[in-house]
Amino acid sequence: MASVIGFREVLPRTFSHRYGESPSAERKYVLTVDEPIPTQLAISSVGILHGDPHPEFSYLRMLDASVSESDRYHVEISYKYELPKQKDFDPNPLARPDSWTFSVGGAAVPAMGHYYGDGNDDYRPLVNAAGDYLEGVEAVEAEVKATITGNRAAFPLGLAADVVNCLNSAPYLGAPAFSWMCSGISAQAQTEVVNQQELRYWSVSVELIYRKSGWVLQIPHVGTHYVSGGKKKRCWVYNEEDEKVASDTPQPLSETGNLLHPGGGGDPEMLTRRVHPVANFDSFFGTPPA
Repeated sequence: MASVIGFREVLPRTFSHRYGESPSAERKYVLTVDEPIPTQLAISSVGILHGDPHPEFSYLRMLDASVSESDRYHVEISYKYELPKQKDFDPNPLARPDSWTFSVGGAAVPAMGHYYGDGNDDYRPLVNAAGDYLEGVEAVEAEVKATITGNRAAFPLGLAADVVNCLNSAPYLGAPAFSWMCSGISAQAQTEVVNQQELRYWSVSVELIYRKSGWVLQIPHVGTHYVSGGKKKRCWVYNEEDEKVASDTPQPLSETGNLLHPGGGGDPEMLTRRVHPVANFDSFFGTPPA
């Protein structure tokens, strides 16, 4: 049966660090064998495993091992050490922490109001000079997309069904409730071999989208009908002869459904309506590492 007679480290060790890049190091071992041996037996004979720290530079971890036979009785193993991209590195993919990335872009949203004057303090409904609401206008608003990637033993089907299209129910990542929405969850099957063990798992990606204005709909409180005395009636305005006639455009309504400005001419109030369910984002997704 093939066996390892002995091994020794080949000096010198190598270390390189280019300015602006992460350092790397390499160590080599030579094994003496009585006949050709399996590659994995050669690697395990030295006892250096994936994730082990470098003896001199503890922040470097062994991430790459390669084997070559110099002749029938000698095997050379090269161990390469690098700085892991993840802060809390673990060779076991299921033990690695989630990774967060952020990006900022613009998205078209319905324009319900406008800034009056030179500053940002006077925000008014988007109406014309006669007080009629301007429909179909869009504006560009900044969106922050947070992508969370992590590994799971099984695809979280229940999580995906429960939280996709949900809003944060409480303050999250420094933003108030209803500011973040989970827009999607995807997963891909993965396989790794770590220290002679085959590991199968799911690589899961979650996308969250933040809007400063929030995800609650803001709708001008207008209509072509109003409620008075418990009866639904057609909104009216004055014509050129100061006669009451049915209005061709929606008119502002009060909280009780009555006309807010009888006869027209005033700005509408804004209704807020939440159409998405909520979820506890802290418990589902956690927060980015410090």
